[in-house]
Amino acid sequence: MSTNRTLTGCVITGALENPAPDFAAIAASLLYQTTALGIKTEAHENCSGNGALSFEFKTPHTTPVVCEVTPWDDISGQASVTENVMQAACGLMSVHGRADGKSRPLGLNYVSTLTAVLALQGGVAASIGQLRGLSVSNSTVSMASAALLSVGQYIAGATASESPETPETLFPEPISRSACLPFVSLDGVIFELETLDAGPWQKFWTEIGVSSAGAGKGWKAFLLRYAKAISPLPAELPGAISRLTYHRISQICARTGMAICPIRSIDDRAQDDDSRHVWRQGPWEFLFESNRNGRGSSRATGDLPLSGLTVIESCRRIQGPLAGHLLSLLGAEVIRIEPPGGDPLRGMPPMAEGCSARFDALNRYKTVREIDIKSSAGQAEIKKLAEHADVFLHNWAPGKAVLLNLDHEALTAINPSLVYVYAGGWATDSAANVSSSSMPGTDFMAQAYSGVAKKIAEASGIRGGSLFTVLDVLGGVVAAQGITIALLNRCMNNVGAKVTSSLMSSATLLCADDFRNIYNLPSPGSKTSTSETSMSLINTIYVTKQGKIAVECPDFKTSLRLSEALDAAIEVEEDGFPHSLSDLFLSRTADEWARIFEQAQIPAAVVIEDLSDLQTIAYLQPSLSPGPYTQVNSPWRFK
Repeated sequence: MSTNRTLTGCVITGALENPAPDFAAIAASLLYQTTALGIKTEAHENCSGNGALSFEFKTPHTTPVVCEVTPWDDISGQASVTENVMQAACGLMSVHGRADGKSRPLGLNYVSTLTAVLALQGGVAASIGQLRGLSVSNSTVSMASAALLSVGQYIAGATASESPETPETLFPEPISRSACLPFVSLDGVIFELETLDAGPWQKFWTEIGVSSAGAGKGWKAFLLRYAKAISPLPAELPGAISRLTYHRISQICARTGMAICPIRSIDDRAQDDDSRHVWRQGPWEFLFESNRNGRGSSRATGDLPLSGLTVIESCRRIQGPLAGHLLSLLGAEVIRIEPPGGDPLRGMPPMAEGCSARFDALNRYKTVREIDIKSSAGQAEIKKLAEHADVFLHNWAPGKAVLLNLDHEALTAINPSLVYVYAGGWATDSAANVSSSSMPGTDFMAQAYSGVAKKIAEASGIRGGSLFTVLDVLGGVVAAQGITIALLNRCMNNVGAKVTSSLMSSATLLCADDFRNIYNLPSPGSKTSTSETSMSLINTIYVTKQGKIAVECPDFKTSLRLSEALDAAIEVEEDGFPHSLSDLFLSRTADEWARIFEQAQIPAAVVIEDLSDLQTIAYLQPSLSPGPYTQVNSPWRFK
């Protein structure tokens, strides 16, 4: 029986400790992950070049897999790319800013982190393919594919063909900042409220003195914030909150069943008992059990690494379904368990071919089985499926698996080779502080508690975190990565596994370097810290004659090139010298400025404000497929 440092004996060879500037944040995240997993790293300066970050992943039983990270899937995309340029070009910046009607950088190395997780997973998956008889030797992931994956649901909603509504737009109408989440108390505490049920919501607002009509209108906006990244509340709700102290609001929450969490800092999070352990361990927890009755690795039945493997998924919302979706993109057969009558989210507008476009974006390749898991017959049916499955994945509430007799012990007694996976909200183990609290383990509560919301707020100039589902998406990607790692270990050592990850532990990936600085510990990553790679001398969005342009200068040399490009633009102005920089940008369209900056090798991109425009951009088309809605393709390419 063993826990982390799962891939001891595996080696990564590459220039991860001295990468090109555009890939520094990706390299730092890769090195943090490899250290947590026990992977040995070896320098090889020749592994990077030609506008890509490359490394080789090798196990004791496989030949090296060359893993490449590129900016775009299409080489015609802009050569010089930064985190914020990618956020602008793929729509993430506008989804994040949608809540108050203004495109904003997320303020995190988010695309870089997602890309790093996917890149390592690609190397692991390719190695599984080798062990299962495939001659796969190369895995490629682009930053653009990771960015588009993160906003895949929003792209689906914006491009659905059968919506009875008008097409969904990012900025439907001006929104008052006071009507935006999170809330602010009389004594200035910024906090999140959460409930998954209308009953506590109605009781809470009734006790505060809000009208039933106002609470009802607010509930609809509050409920849809997960799907639309926007929640314009009636003014009377934040107004009523602002007249009460945080202590008083907490008391009302306790009486009515609402959950409440202040926006904490990363320093606050670092003081939690489990924080240092989670930082050292990484965002996953593995428990491997040797069993002589376990079956060996099966042969691949198709061209993809996980083809022929079966995953049983019993999950709702985003995190778990996204994990299952990624496994299906790697070739696994995913059997999705839904309640009798199907998942209610299938009917959430906008629709495409009779199904919610957002729902289908995460579930389109899965086989659905409708099973009442609360019944003894349903539980027996799941156990029958588990006998021959390779993975069982769920994100049920804490303790529910035991009540259903579908916990790790119950299912591995039937199938010792099973990889049993819990994609939770709060904890990688039951001893963590928050797992036994009354707070639901949802994205926005995890953002608030983990320090991620505060980090976003400080970088974005807003009150709290993002209504873009930052941790649900990252948590889903991390869960899928953990499953793939466990499957590789099973192929090499013939062991089953229990894998646990959470929104809370995934947040650590976005703050790993912050924790290292707080704990004053040696960096497990590259020589350039992730906090340093996120700093830019210039990082601004400008309004142009048509559209907006995001410009980023990560160093002094790039700033000089920007100055020269702007000076040249001033010289050709027919109407004389502009009164300000803003006036100068208004003299050309965003597309024209993008061409000027590309020639000058300045990171810049047109800010995508209408997600339906993504499918018209030539260098993004390899990552997208047309249909009843625009689908985001697999982030991996194997050969």
